[in-house]
Amino acid sequence: MKILIVNGPNLNLLGQREPQIYGNVTFEDYLKELNSIFNFQIDYFQSNIEGELINIIQESKHDGIILNAGGYSHTSVALRDCVLAIEVPVIEVHISNLSKRESFRHTSLISPVAVGSIMGFGISGYQLALNYFVINRR
Repeated sequence: MKILIVNGPNLNLLGQREPQIYGNVTFEDYLKELNSIFNFQIDYFQSNIEGELINIIQESKHDGIILNAGGYSHTSVALRDCVLAIEVPVIEVHISNLSKRESFRHTSLISPVAVGSIMGFGISGYQLALNYFVINRR
């Protein structure tokens, strides 16, 4: 099994940015931990550029995608349409609980086209999403 984790804008700042919300672990360090837990290929891509996120998702040959679109979750019709257009199942992940944040973050354009959404469990939301793919192998 091969899973792709795609992180959007500002998630390259994990471990530095607002640690009270996003924690103090870099994603690269967390990815090492995930690789030690799961016995399959986990690929990772992060970009602050919407078109690059769309390209990597469209080109994916993975069995599943975990997508944290960051701020694009609330604004990107193009990213939503990309998720809708592909056959690879996508799980949406957010580190914080969007419902407890500013009102403009309450609506995700990705949620309606994803297999499911995980939010509010901190960085461990990615592990929860990986567990979904383990349980629901295609």
